[in-house]
Amino acid sequence: MRKGYPSDIKREQFEVIRPLLESARRKTAPRKVELYEVFCAVLYLLRTGCQWRALPSDFPKWRTVHSYFAIWSEPREGGSLLEQALKKSGWRGPRETGAQRLQHALDRGRAEREEHGHGGLEGL
Repeated sequence: MRKGYPSDIKREQFEVIRPLLESARRKTAPRKVELYEVFCAVLYLLRTGCQWRALPSDFPKWRTVHSYFAIWSEPREGGSLLEQALKKSGWRGPRETGAQRLQHALDRGRAEREEHGHGGLEGL
């Protein structure tokens, strides 16, 4: 059992969207990972903006999560399965990811340095 993260949804919320996410899977070998854990890992990535390889180790392997993300993100009529699942689950993620917030902070700092005449790299 893994620890909970603020980005997780309740299992009851997930059961509402499970059929939608399962519809993307081609019936082959039995699933080896818990789909709820994969979806929560995707939510964690969306919330934090972390790199795939930086996904906490208590989630399924990052390559597994990435492969599901790629399938769920394929464009479809009415939006990707991931977009539909996020809407249907009621999950409210950040307006921007952690990586985007960091980039905005760096951009603001660069603009302030340039404004004060410190735009070069000589101090680094």
